[in-house]
Amino acid sequence: MAGPEQAVAGRAQDRAAVWAVCLLLVAAIGLVFGPTVRHGFLNYDDGEYVFENPKILNGLTFDGIEWVFTHSHAANWHPLTGLSHLLDCQIYGLWAGGHHLTNVLLHAATAILLFLVMRRMTGALWPSAFVAAALALHPLRVESVAWVAERKDVLSGLFFMLALGAYARYAAAPSWARYLVVLVLYAMGLMAKPMLVTAPFVFLLLDYWPLGRWASPRRARLLIEKVPLVMLATASCAMTLWAQNCMVAIKTTTELPFAMRLTNAVVTYAVYLGQFFCPTGLAVFYPHPADRLAWAAVAAAGLVLCAVSAVVLIRVRKDPYLAVGWFWYLGMLVPVIGLVQVGAQARADRYTYLPQIGVNLMIAWSLSAVCRGRRWGPAAAWAGGTAALTALTVAAAVQTSHWSSREALWKHTIACTSENYVAHNSLAICLASAGKTDEAIEHYQKAIDCDPKRAEAYYNLGNVLQRRGGLDQAVMLYGKALEINPQYADAHNNLGEALRRQGKIDEAIAHYRAVLELETQAPSTHYNLGLAYAAQGKTREALAEWRKSLRQQPDGIAVLVVTAWTLATTGDAALRNGAEAVELAERAARLSSDRDPAVPDALAAAYAETGQFPKAVQTIEQALTLAGQENPALAETLRMRIKLYQSGTRLSDLQQPGTGRSVPP
Repeated sequence: MAGPEQAVAGRAQDRAAVWAVCLLLVAAIGLVFGPTVRHGFLNYDDGEYVFENPKILNGLTFDGIEWVFTHSHAANWHPLTGLSHLLDCQIYGLWAGGHHLTNVLLHAATAILLFLVMRRMTGALWPSAFVAAALALHPLRVESVAWVAERKDVLSGLFFMLALGAYARYAAAPSWARYLVVLVLYAMGLMAKPMLVTAPFVFLLLDYWPLGRWASPRRARLLIEKVPLVMLATASCAMTLWAQNCMVAIKTTTELPFAMRLTNAVVTYAVYLGQFFCPTGLAVFYPHPADRLAWAAVAAAGLVLCAVSAVVLIRVRKDPYLAVGWFWYLGMLVPVIGLVQVGAQARADRYTYLPQIGVNLMIAWSLSAVCRGRRWGPAAAWAGGTAALTALTVAAAVQTSHWSSREALWKHTIACTSENYVAHNSLAICLASAGKTDEAIEHYQKAIDCDPKRAEAYYNLGNVLQRRGGLDQAVMLYGKALEINPQYADAHNNLGEALRRQGKIDEAIAHYRAVLELETQAPSTHYNLGLAYAAQGKTREALAEWRKSLRQQPDGIAVLVVTAWTLATTGDAALRNGAEAVELAERAARLSSDRDPAVPDALAAAYAETGQFPKAVQTIEQALTLAGQENPALAETLRMRIKLYQSGTRLSDLQQPGTGRSVPP
């Protein structure tokens, strides 16, 4: 009876160890990444993914679900990622902490599944635990977890682990049903992030070790069974190219020659390894070096890659895990190593999320092999593993703290990199929104100095100066942005606004029309164009533009107010419409926060136009209360209007009959 009892006790002890590892993973991930629930959204991709995307903000609607499957989203086609953002908005609204919490939970699930799958495939408990813990706690993972826009990393990671587990189950007892599960899970992973296109290659590596399927005489079957997976990967590549071409995200060889891409790729492979072992100076954006890489650095990086490749191939029979881990690392990075350049970055921490599992695997099983059979082995393994994971936990917690706010993140990025246009420009946006205008201007100028051929910094600096009243400087900067990018619709719009404020109406109208040639949906431009027409006394044309704006954006308060005011007060009886003015002004009143006196002022004018003078008096008194003593000139004007309404006089009665002009609101 002793044998069976010992076996039962061993299985119970093993289950307890498995549960302990899972709980420790959850606790450690909560310790490192739990603080992100107090973080906000970033001004870098989070808007496009979530808080500025009306299709996502509406939550789980039929329209939103259809959109994520049929449109590119931030230059990608990843409908499951889009669905996850829809669900978050349905549950959390715009509470950023909830969106961060989802990332943390997905990351924890991915780490636990990696541990369980590796243990199932290898039968090795503690090496599998180390691989999962290194994935969970390495500082390079912070970008994927602490950034809402990188939901695609942790979500695709989850489906990759599920597909990996399903593949291990299929390999143990092949059947069509089990293979179908692998296909479905793999397809879902691709729909979360197309970087998983190299997963069939990883499955083939695992066939060699630890699954041991290459020893089978039917070895060709291993390649044949990967064909459907490769077909899915090919379809995903096609969809990705379509999505990125829609957003003109892929760099041409004219913009970045292939030789520069290749040298950067070689160096990046080596840099990722360096960051794995010494994770310092991590940043959210690393500028591409283009032709500035030293050939000595390229040669050294190439030598390292060749040397490691040679060693693992020499030892492939004795230590197969080395070759599997190394080529896992090299292979999974291929889609994002920069040979097909998307964006302006040299590399990104998030790209290592799944590839570096291969490096974890090499280290874990190498240490296990070194310690096996030695008296001091278990103690040394425990001490070394604990020390390494503790150091990673501390470093990851520190790195997570840099993501606590937009300003903190960009200041840290500037400290870790040089000539970083994106960081200076993004920090300037944060500073400008916080009212730190002088500091914002300083960083916009630094962004321009880093890359004078980027239009965005000129445009943003122009916005800051226009708000400060520096119209001449703003016009010059918008013009510079348009010299670099003549198709820059926002620059055309804001240049038109600056010119209109300078009284150069015809020039302003030309730029507004340029926007409308570039964009089919431009409610703010229709609004601005209407203001320009109104300044020329062309009320009919102005009203036409404002109505176009309202069709595209029905809740635009400023457009509702100016349209209602004009309909109520114009001297052209053919255009005047008191009933419509009341409808629009009442809608503006329902939408407004009751802080802008222009809203009740317009509503009072509309009431007066329809003969509702008591309501007009009551409403304009609300406007007078809002104006208070902060705007004495407006308060005096409102008192005069109260007297007019009390005497039964409409504002349109004061206009010259037959003219389109009206008293300005």
